[in-house]
Amino acid sequence: MSDVAKYVLDREFNAPRSMVWRAWTDPDLLQRWYGPGVETIIHQYDLKPGGAWHNEMKWGEKSDLSKMVFQEITPEAKLVWHHSATDSDWNIISSQMMPDWPRVLLTTVTFEDKGGKTNVRLTQIPIDATDAEIACFTNMMANMSGGWGKGYAIIDEILGELQA
Repeated sequence: MSDVAKYVLDREFNAPRSMVWRAWTDPDLLQRWYGPGVETIIHQYDLKPGGAWHNEMKWGEKSDLSKMVFQEITPEAKLVWHHSATDSDWNIISSQMMPDWPRVLLTTVTFEDKGGKTNVRLTQIPIDATDAEIACFTNMMANMSGGWGKGYAIIDEILGELQA
């Protein structure tokens, strides 16, 4: 197997860590920014190790389903989950949009105090990926910041509302 690529995105938010944590862990807020530009529906969100987050992103008549299974939660400091595409019964499948996309991504999000602001570091690493999956992930990494960046811009709006 090839060397596994690691996607890393750092972003500082102008809000205290407790508010930024809430934007990531309150399903009502999370569905506002996760999957910007589409309708996001959170079908299940069980924030505990072993708990699942079932997510649907809809545009028109199409849907993309994914399941995240929480591995580690340190309140206001760290979220770790396995992220996978699923079928309508929430069984892990290959991505219907990109068949060579890794079946499982290890996603880690850390939250660090920065004097009234919060630095968020997001990392994603393919788990048990084939060479084709690693190549697909590596090729897509340059485009991933655009999607996350659009979602983070919505988080900025949410944080402004929470601070008002």
